[in-house]
Amino acid sequence: MGSFGYIKDKFYLNGEPIQILSGSIHYFRTVPEYWQDRLLKLKQCGFNTVETYVCWNLHERKEGVFDFSGILDLGRFIDMANDLGLLCIIRPGPYICAEWDYGGLPSWLLTHRNMHIRCMDDEFLKYETRFLDKVFEIVRPRLITNGGNIIMMQVENEYGSFGNDHEYIRFLADYYRKNGIDCQLFTSDGPSDFFFGGGTVDGLLKTANFGSAWKENFDFMRAYTPETEPLMCSEFWEGWFDVWYEPHHRRVPDDVAQIVDGILSAGGNVNFYMFCGGTNFAFNNGANKFETYTPQTTSYDYDAALTESGDLTKRFFEVRAVAEKHFENLPEITVKDTPKKAYGDLKLTEIAKLFQNLGNLSVPVKSSHPKTMEELGADFGFTLYTTEIDYPIEAPLIIDPIRDRALVFVNGEFKGIKERDKRDDEIIIKCKRGERVRIDILIENLGRVNYGTEMADNEKGLVRSARLGQQYLFGWTMYPLTMDDITKLEYTNLSEVNTMPAFYRAELEISESPCDSFLRLDNFHKGFVKINGFNIGRYWTDAGPQKTLYVPAPLLKEGKNEITVFELHGSENPIITFCDQPDLG
Repeated sequence: MGSFGYIKDKFYLNGEPIQILSGSIHYFRTVPEYWQDRLLKLKQCGFNTVETYVCWNLHERKEGVFDFSGILDLGRFIDMANDLGLLCIIRPGPYICAEWDYGGLPSWLLTHRNMHIRCMDDEFLKYETRFLDKVFEIVRPRLITNGGNIIMMQVENEYGSFGNDHEYIRFLADYYRKNGIDCQLFTSDGPSDFFFGGGTVDGLLKTANFGSAWKENFDFMRAYTPETEPLMCSEFWEGWFDVWYEPHHRRVPDDVAQIVDGILSAGGNVNFYMFCGGTNFAFNNGANKFETYTPQTTSYDYDAALTESGDLTKRFFEVRAVAEKHFENLPEITVKDTPKKAYGDLKLTEIAKLFQNLGNLSVPVKSSHPKTMEELGADFGFTLYTTEIDYPIEAPLIIDPIRDRALVFVNGEFKGIKERDKRDDEIIIKCKRGERVRIDILIENLGRVNYGTEMADNEKGLVRSARLGQQYLFGWTMYPLTMDDITKLEYTNLSEVNTMPAFYRAELEISESPCDSFLRLDNFHKGFVKINGFNIGRYWTDAGPQKTLYVPAPLLKEGKNEITVFELHGSENPIITFCDQPDLG
């Protein structure tokens, strides 16, 4: 059995002083076949610890149904780190922020309309503790006190950015301890009176999150942490994330190594956020919301020490040099970049039109009033809302609020786009006496707010209703389209272009062992891509900055590979290109 804790201002591992140099790698943002590669690179960069969040929303996509397999196999990830001699910090939230849909909270919580999240609400605590019980089953035998490698676990996450229910934080800490989680517990918040005042409580180690001004921030922390507690930056933001419509982020000036050297020289401890960012596969990205709504891109490269595809950067070697200055007996650097391959152009030759395949993708739901995506069980993806009118009218279609982006069709003809905080095309609905007009509204969930002022107001789809002028529309047929299973689509040979929306398909032939690649969709506008059934994420060529999607080699196979592109706006030249270099803008 081992031990980890602190005496005065220093951490001790099994009775010996230790400084924590940790890096964030999220198991759910990297395919499992590459966990070993990313962890080994962390180790050889001179780090002694790996940190990860735990994503409640994927582990319990359906209420009461848990999944800890495949890319969600938390226990395997921890064991793999242990085999490499890495310590582990686990941050189970249940709120994790992380630029992740709803900050990691499952969307079905939103169907409990009288429930209040992240506070001493009995209903929320019932679901939260049920999830924590599942996590505890995995982490408990892997705690340092039980012979494992988990040295620290976080209670909640950046709570001062959301609320100030100290009773709630103390309840969670007590729940951890009562359930045998006897490792070092901590909180993390921004280094200000506002955030620390709301998020910290006595009895839990207080850590801070920041990306610069380490000395000033550590000086601030001393007002809350006595000299007998170690100082730790639990999220050192070495880069930043990207959002659609805005430029790609690069850290300028790149002073990461200098800051880390300063922290370690002062006896502090630090966790890189991120060491390897990875990818927001499928529709897992979140969004921020203050003045405007800003959803994050598929790539979570984060300008980190390892790229999205795990390649070594200049910063990797600069940080390794700092580690050599402060730690002894570092391992030799033997790791290399994974091979990349440009498979070239691929013409998509088959098409399956969405409106002709609704029955192959979804079971329709009828209701007098529109239901939210959450009520329909559509935690991710799209929902098609359909209604008809059969009386004389000429009025504008109004959707307020729009969550998040709608394509509107009238009698099958595309009429315009309504996009949250970005675009509100005027769409006039006209119907003459004796006519019948069908209105189709295809709504995409662009990512639930993970940080900001609308965490508790996160429903998607037609949240209230749609109306013509002042008249609300009733009598809806709804098709929830999570796009999890598209195997029943009925394809035909591609003979017409600019069909929207539609699935395009072709086979990529690979004659040797597959390599990583990057997919360009310059001839397409907006949608997502599946490789052999795995959703590698959204593309949005028109918005940018991201121009390529990362294709990890383990998703490919020697022989024929099925490539499926779901395109919302049609393509005049349905050719995609596999490159050997990323383009994140």
